[in-house]
Amino acid sequence: MKEINVIGGGLAGVEAAWQAAENGAKVKLFEMRPVTQTPAHRTENLAEIVCSNSLKTDEKGSAPYLLKEELRRGKSLVMKVAEQTKVPAGAALAVDRGKFSELITQKISAHPNIELIREEIKAIPSDEISIIATGPLTSDALTAEIMKFTGDDQLYFYDAIAPIVAADSIDMNVAFKAARYGKGGDDYINCPFDKEQYERFYSELIEAKSVPLKRFEDTKWFEACLPIEELARRGVDTLRFGCMKPKGLPLPATGREPYAAVQLRQEDLMADAYSLVGFQNHLKYGEQERVLKLIPGLENAEFLQFGQIHRNTFINSPEILHETLQTKKEPKLFFAGQITGVEGYVESVGTGWLAGLNAARTARNEDLITAPETSAIGALCRYVSNVETKNFQPVNITFGLLAPVSVEIRKKYRNKRERHGIQVELALRDWDEWISKINQHFTASV
Repeated sequence: MKEINVIGGGLAGVEAAWQAAENGAKVKLFEMRPVTQTPAHRTENLAEIVCSNSLKTDEKGSAPYLLKEELRRGKSLVMKVAEQTKVPAGAALAVDRGKFSELITQKISAHPNIELIREEIKAIPSDEISIIATGPLTSDALTAEIMKFTGDDQLYFYDAIAPIVAADSIDMNVAFKAARYGKGGDDYINCPFDKEQYERFYSELIEAKSVPLKRFEDTKWFEACLPIEELARRGVDTLRFGCMKPKGLPLPATGREPYAAVQLRQEDLMADAYSLVGFQNHLKYGEQERVLKLIPGLENAEFLQFGQIHRNTFINSPEILHETLQTKKEPKLFFAGQITGVEGYVESVGTGWLAGLNAARTARNEDLITAPETSAIGALCRYVSNVETKNFQPVNITFGLLAPVSVEIRKKYRNKRERHGIQVELALRDWDEWISKINQHFTASV
């Protein structure tokens, strides 16, 4: 069997290396630390978590739980070590960060099919099966090579993520559907403000507390990525002439334009979800929820994703990747982790898991696999490879990404929590059947 290169020793990289090795491949895992350090990491260990010790909620019936449970049933290294090093954190899965990365490093180093190499890779290996899983802090040299491979305009360095709300939590007695000046059909949901509502919203927005900058970030925002609270500080009417302009959005009841308006756009592949156009921000999540619920029509909004802006490096995956995480340009090259456009530690692990399996199958000259469309991993890979958008942005796993349940289930389970619980059960049933077939195939092939 041909050797596989895995570039990057973060969560996605170690998971990819482990899955490829467990499937019989010989793996070279390249980690540039400590030869070349990053501004965020502090140790030489693999899978060092630098931002938070929480791997999100593990509450049954939630989308993050579904993702973690798929990985557990798929014999994920990261999930196994997380279980061995977890600490009390309520419904969240949190780990002792030091013990977590130490144990992963030990297991990777001891695997007979994995060779851990401490070296900075400055070029994409040619004519070799390789997985690039270098994360948001990819080195300058490799970033330049990725740009050559993907094209200069297919690599991004900042996330500018707008908040996303559940469609059925928008009050349509207040909001209304319309496109600006009637162009393009009723593609947007619009939340209108009167003068008093706008002034209160503006006052609370500019006073809201922001997320402290990480040690590897700075405040030199790109103009196109400016947080909405920074734009607001330029003047009380700045937003009314920008993302909250009311022009061309007459109120259905009066035909008059509101004082200001927030537009919500349906997310492609997230039919039950709408994003707040132009509302990328750097506020704390609690502050976002408090301030954004001052928007008329969003008083009871359910937030599927909060807005954020931070330094990142990610490719324009819909132009570059297949759903297998194989590149369209070079079938021996795969990407995994945050560099693909997934947001979050466990989401990164999920893509590493699938990339590792498919790299091993490539080494055996077998057909590649895609995860079930009902699964969380399938949903993430479908999003990064197929979403139709002019402004591709990273996402966390949410129910909005998952394939919708049947009309019959919607009618039977009116309560959203119950419906989500059923959706998770059905997804895991499909997952178990799929995993069983994969395992049978691998056993037969060896």
